[in-house]
Amino acid sequence: MYKILIVEDEPAIAENISYVLNSEGFETKWFATGIDAFNEFLANGSDLIILDVGLPDINGFELCKKIRKESNVPVLFLTARSDEIDKIVGLEIGGDDYVVKPFSPRELSARIKAILRRVDQKGEVEPNLLFQIFEDKNRIKYKDKTLDLSRYEFKILSILVKRPGSVYSRDKLMDLVWDDPLMSMDRTIDTHIKNIRKKLKEIEPSLDMIKTHRGVGYSLKEYK
Repeated sequence: MYKILIVEDEPAIAENISYVLNSEGFETKWFATGIDAFNEFLANGSDLIILDVGLPDINGFELCKKIRKESNVPVLFLTARSDEIDKIVGLEIGGDDYVVKPFSPRELSARIKAILRRVDQKGEVEPNLLFQIFEDKNRIKYKDKTLDLSRYEFKILSILVKRPGSVYSRDKLMDLVWDDPLMSMDRTIDTHIKNIRKKLKEIEPSLDMIKTHRGVGYSLKEYK
């Protein structure tokens, strides 16, 4: 299930968006302020962000810049203005699409699905061709060399590789990897990440592909 973060200060608009997306199988979280949404994203990540430009605490363009320093998560802007210059600015700073109010929630849903399809298609070719995942064999190749990974190391690295730049909290990784997350601890994730990082460096010592976000979690670095 895709998780969508809605950043919109008008409750009626946010509720309409949430209703339509939830009815189509998306998981949504709504925040009326940019800073609260940004903190939520850092803590738990998201598959796509719907971002209103005119927020009460921070301009949506400025918030997008902050997000882009952490992740390449898709961002779809909402705005009450249709000026071409706004569209250009939004796309140049890293936005993936741009919808002008008033809009049809169904049209918004269609645009979101199109963005996610593009992201998934990119994900089939692993980031920068550094990684290849073989799900049926629980095997990952890094720079054409097979990594010697435990079961949990394979699952953790697979998650990070499929969404380069996306930050995953320890709790989120435990939920995704362990059948019973209560059987694992924060330090368990740290130990597995340490082992994965060591094995990657054995193949390419000059690269540190896993980025630690202190107090938050981990992401795979975007590398070109």
